[in-house]
Amino acid sequence: MADDMIATLRAVPLFSSLSDKDLRAILEISKEVSLEAGHRIVEQDQSAVGFHLILEGQADIEVNGRNVATFGPGDYFGEVSLIDGKPRTASVTATTALHTLVIPSWSFNGLLDRYPAIAKELLLMFCARLRTVEALITA
Repeated sequence: MADDMIATLRAVPLFSSLSDKDLRAILEISKEVSLEAGHRIVEQDQSAVGFHLILEGQADIEVNGRNVATFGPGDYFGEVSLIDGKPRTASVTATTALHTLVIPSWSFNGLLDRYPAIAKELLLMFCARLRTVEALITA
């Protein structure tokens, strides 16, 4: 089972540059969570308690009640609030049965300190998301 999760994490760009040993360390601080369709995982403007990597299923991302994206396997959410300590920027609701890997807030910043490659990948994702928002605003 652990080898399957190592392979799953390796397929995610955020973790792809890490060694098996590093990925095992991440699995040690994380927890797998299964949620039913319709479950509100994250509420906009609330405090953060964890980073979520979607392993199976789909979730809708809403900002101010407007659906802005649908995430699936390999996508993640919750990192913004964990980095800046401010309330969540979006709400996330499971649209199907959802299986996620959760890294609790108290472990997340240490993870970034230990693995700069993850921080770099997060920056690239932030840039991509910012460009998407900018394109929506100017369209």
